[in-house]
Order: sequence, then C-alpha cells, then structure tokens
Amino acid sequence: MVSPEMESVKAQLRELQSKAELSVEASRTGLEGLASLAGLPRGTKKEAIMAGSVPAKWFWFPGCLENKVILYLHGGGYVAGSINTHKDLGARIAQASNVRLLIIDYRLAPEHPFPAALEDAVTAYQWLISTEGIAPENVVIAGDSAGGGLTAAALVKLRDYGVTLPAAAVMLSPWTDLAQTGDSIKLKAAEDPFLSPEELDFDANLYRADDNVKNPLISPLYANLDGLPPMLIHVGTAEILLDDAVRFAERAEAAGVEVALDIWPDMVHVFQAFAIVAPESRDAIEKIGAFIKKFLI
Repeated sequence: MVSPEMESVKAQLRELQSKAELSVEASRTGLEGLASLAGLPRGTKKEAIMAGSVPAKWFWFPGCLENKVILYLHGGGYVAGSINTHKDLGARIAQASNVRLLIIDYRLAPEHPFPAALEDAVTAYQWLISTEGIAPENVVIAGDSAGGGLTAAALVKLRDYGVTLPAAAVMLSPWTDLAQTGDSIKLKAAEDPFLSPEELDFDANLYRADDNVKNPLISPLYANLDGLPPMLIHVGTAEILLDDAVRFAERAEAAGVEVALDIWPDMVHVFQAFAIVAPESRDAIEKIGAFIKKFLI
C-alpha cells in the first residue's frame, strides 16, 4: 500500500504536470523548483571543483570513507537538471553508503547535444582515476532517468576505450530507449504523474540532434553490454519508463552482467527523490546504500 505521503507527492506531481509547458525553460525551472523543497542531510560538507573540464561538486560527511566515491549523473531528460537539483538525492545515497559523492554538471541539450553529456561523464570518471587517484574498484557510477541511461552509456564507452570499469553501477528509473519502443510508454501514460510520451519525444529529439535515436550510446538498450560491472536498477510500476528498465535488465543479464532489478509497486519516476517526505523513498535509499556497500566496503 502506498503511504499517504507518497499519495500526496503523486497528487502534487499530477497538478504540476497538468500545468507544464513543453519547453526547455519550463523543464529547467520546474526541476529547480522541486529541488528548492529539499536541502541537504545534516552534517553534509561540500566543495565546488572542476573534474577536468567538467564543473562538479564534492559532498561528504564526517566519518565517511573518502577514498571511495559515488560519481552521480543527474536526470532531467538531457535538457535540464544540475548539481543543485540532485544534491539532496545524491547526498542521501552517499550517506546511506558511507562514501564521498561527486555530482557533475554535464553539458545539456539543446545548446550541447549528444555526445556532450557522454563526453563529460567519461571525462569526470577518468579524472577521478587519473588525477584524484581513486582506484576504479572504489568507484560506483550512479544516475537517475536520463542520468541512468547516461550511466549505462558511459560504462559502454569506457569499456570500449579499454578503461578499467568501476566496481558497480546504480540506475534509478533509467531512460535507456530514446526511441520509445517499450509498451509501458503508452500503457502507463495515464498512470504516470511525472512524465509524458510527448515530453520524452521533445527531449529525445533535442539530445540526439541529427544522430540515430537507436545509437547505442544514446539509447544503451541497443548496446553490447558484455563485460559491464554489477548493477542495481530501481523502477516503479507507475511510470512510463518501466519497460526501459526491465528490458535493459534482461539484456544485461543475457550478456552475463550481474543485475539486481528492483520493481517498486505503484511508485513514480525517480521516487527516491522524495525522501524528505515519503517512507518508500527512504527505504529505497537504504537498499541502494546496502548494494553500494557490498562493492565499496
């Protein structure tokens, strides 16, 4: 049964969706507005830095393992989102994992379409390894929505570069198929209070520009997934990206990847972001932390 707090979240999301405009500015303003409702866990320290050429920010906590790191790639349809919009979610995951967090401000479309975001994610990971001296086995790459798809694409790109991959990956409601071929895109459209097929179309076209939407580095559902590290995938049944997560998990398992797919009944897109109010979100973050600890501690 969904908690009253999550029901309230869903009602508020429906109201916001009913008033939403299909524009880049509206997407960016909307995400920043949602972020203003949450702060940071008590005791969080932070420092703005450059991860090579990529703006980034460290977050850490007293007593955390500073030589172990989560590299977090925020969501926002590749057109919106920032360190600010995802600092609360990322910091809560890092706190549950007892490690340091690095969130990057990768470049956004339409000003910077594919492959800009992917290049920035790869640059930040290589900076962690080569400049900061963090061993790959002490890194987890994580992301939500577009950031979840970007996590998968970055792993594929790093593997193809011959770079040692991180210990594990976490993907929350990952957007893995920008071609929108999953049945849930239509079947869950009336149930999803957060995303719409029209919004996904709009964002996908801005991100891919003139490239093929089924390019495996744009839509990692179509990638060769051999050799990728263990991954945890969270998705809710009340979201149109349900099939993006399920099909990606199936393809990864078929490629021999260790996959933990956690499907949450009646949960919305990236429901973990509402931990300030909803118990389901806090429970999910604790499970994410337990998964990360298996590989980093």
